Amino acid sequence: MNDLSKDFINVVNLIQEARENAIRKVNEELILLYWNVGKYISEQLEGQKWGSSYVDELASFISENCPEVKGFNRRGLYRMRQFYETYRDNEFVSTLLTQISWSNHLAILSSTKSDEEREFYIRLSIKERYSARELQRQLESGYFERYMLSTEKLDPVPVPTTIKSNFLDTYVLEFLNLPEKFSEHELKKSIIANLKDFILEIGKDFTFVGEEYRVMVGNSDYYIDLLFYHRGLACLVAFELKIGAFIPEHIGKMNFYLEALDREYKKSNENPSVGIILCASKDDEVVEFALSRSLSPTLISEYTLKLIDKQLLRQKLHELTEMTEFNMIDGEVNNS
Repeated sequence: MNDLSKDFINVVNLIQEARENAIRKVNEELILLYWNVGKYISEQLEGQKWGSSYVDELASFISENCPEVKGFNRRGLYRMRQFYETYRDNEFVSTLLTQISWSNHLAILSSTKSDEEREFYIRLSIKERYSARELQRQLESGYFERYMLSTEKLDPVPVPTTIKSNFLDTYVLEFLNLPEKFSEHELKKSIIANLKDFILEIGKDFTFVGEEYRVMVGNSDYYIDLLFYHRGLACLVAFELKIGAFIPEHIGKMNFYLEALDREYKKSNENPSVGIILCASKDDEVVEFALSRSLSPTLISEYTLKLIDKQLLRQKLHELTEMTEFNMIDGEVNNS
């Protein structure tokens, strides 16, 4: 590439940056407009200046006088009112509202049950820059519940929070469309063929390094199923795929891979490598015993090939939260 081409690229970058800024500004103005319209309607209805029929009349009036604008029908106006009333008392969240699209707001409003869940998805959408389709998939897969279940569970080994918070206890891989019976090779190839969706599930901070990644130790070659780099953690992440249940023998192999990566492949400015053993199932007690003497940052996660019932996930989260609170209270009583 010659110097002139580099100069031209700089101009293209300026154009793209200006376009992105304009899109963000337009989105901010739209969200503020919907907020203000929702506020006005809410105040009119709560002040009993309007009856419910007035919203229908407003929608008709807007259609007649501003036919070029879209989304201000009866359903849209009530959505704006719901948007305002949902967040009006949450000053902290209200500062984030203009950073995601209206489509994402509608998806969050229609699929969440609590303030905590809504804030979680707003922050996740901002961090991961989700499109409407990507966010809808995370909502349908119960990403919030799965994330909370992962963070609430007791660690069998003291994995740093900075590491654990970037991984889930259960991954949903429904997009693989695998047959009823499949091999580890077929599982890996299907993940590679659907890599964009896989990274959406594990997190957009992951960058794919390679499959069957070769590490040489002594005179022998060994191969890691999938190797990624995590930008936030600044480390290599090795994935080992298992079509059966977790067994303790998996730990020794992963520890070997992590040691090889850290000795021979990790750069001086990078953190120690992390290992993820992705299994079809696991017994938490077996995991605890297997990891109790392991010094490597290794996590054991399950995968499922079907979307999990969100109601079941919510029930599990509720039970785990109650158990955690009980253990805390019980500990305080015993220490008093």
